[in-house]
Amino acid sequence: MATDRAVLRARWGVTLLFWLNGVGFSSLVPRYPELKAALGLDELSWGLVVGLGPIGGLIAGLFTARLIRRFASANVAVVTGILSAAVLNIYANAPHWTVFAIGLLLMSALDALMDISMNAHGLRVQRLLGRSILNGFHGWWSVGAVCGGLLGAIAGELGLPIGIQALVTLAAYTAVALYTRTLMLPGADTVPAADDAAPAGRGIPLRWLPRLIALGLLGASVGLIEESGASWGAVYMEQLFGSSPFVAGMAFVGLQGAQMIGRFTGDSLTNRIGARAAVAQGVAVAGLAMGLAIAFPSPWLTILAFACAGWGIATAIPMAMHAADELPGMAHGNGLTFVTWLMRIGFLAGPALIGLVGQQAGIRWALILIPIAVVLALATSPALAPPRDRPAR
Repeated sequence: MATDRAVLRARWGVTLLFWLNGVGFSSLVPRYPELKAALGLDELSWGLVVGLGPIGGLIAGLFTARLIRRFASANVAVVTGILSAAVLNIYANAPHWTVFAIGLLLMSALDALMDISMNAHGLRVQRLLGRSILNGFHGWWSVGAVCGGLLGAIAGELGLPIGIQALVTLAAYTAVALYTRTLMLPGADTVPAADDAAPAGRGIPLRWLPRLIALGLLGASVGLIEESGASWGAVYMEQLFGSSPFVAGMAFVGLQGAQMIGRFTGDSLTNRIGARAAVAQGVAVAGLAMGLAIAFPSPWLTILAFACAGWGIATAIPMAMHAADELPGMAHGNGLTFVTWLMRIGFLAGPALIGLVGQQAGIRWALILIPIAVVLALATSPALAPPRDRPAR
């Protein structure tokens, strides 16, 4: 049994790992307009190329639970994190869109492995503490995303070569990631005790499949909203308003900054009104704000709308992961892996769909997909309620 000191150290280790995961990818997002221009891609082509990336995550996600059971979540998270920082250097220096796409595929695959494994370790720490802390971990991911986004925006404004930025990111990332491993819990992951009379199976019990699909679709719809800020926020600001690199990057930074606030306050909000109500009210705010930004386009209203979207979706993905991981009767990691895998459909489809609408109707109307995604999130939010035969935790 881990001591209180070991659990506290592990909590800080997981926190640092979430922060790192947010910094790495986000550091290049404000520089997407430069990469798009250098590759000579139009809206649809850019959306399709960026949309190819999550395919790597969909494939890699199928193997994550097995890797966690064999090598332990802490080891998988740290190793794949360092490799993902190395892959940043592939698509940061891509001479052709095919190299850029390959880099994104590899990055997405490694990110999926890191994402699931660091959440699994975070849930392990949460069980030992006996209270909800998962939203806080995701809040630190948002802190990392804000830090990375700001660093990328400043580097772009200063004209720092993207390749140099990626190399510095790799060096710093590796040092911090190796340190986090010294803080995390040792040994194999503990398997939660099943509440059912039957032992945990190796697959997905049929009775939980509809709930897991709904949780995955909830995460996918929210993923589309989050990915819109990453893949299109800066491009949208530059093309529609002619914003400078720094101001254009604020669409993404605004989304992640508000998401950070929403996640740090998400555990108390969820404990007070429940996961379903917290998520439903949040995504409704996101849909309303983005609808207003589309109807009345201006640079600062757009940044504010992205910020409202970030706050609104803050608790959805952590709560969907928690709900999936708490379902009994499955081998450790299967529910979490299934839902996280399905969530990546939103990250896969979002950029391409936005690019398609932008190509046909103009970049302004491309973001109409966000209110549509909100409707799907509201429709699937009942899956967050605990099963009737299992008490809420």
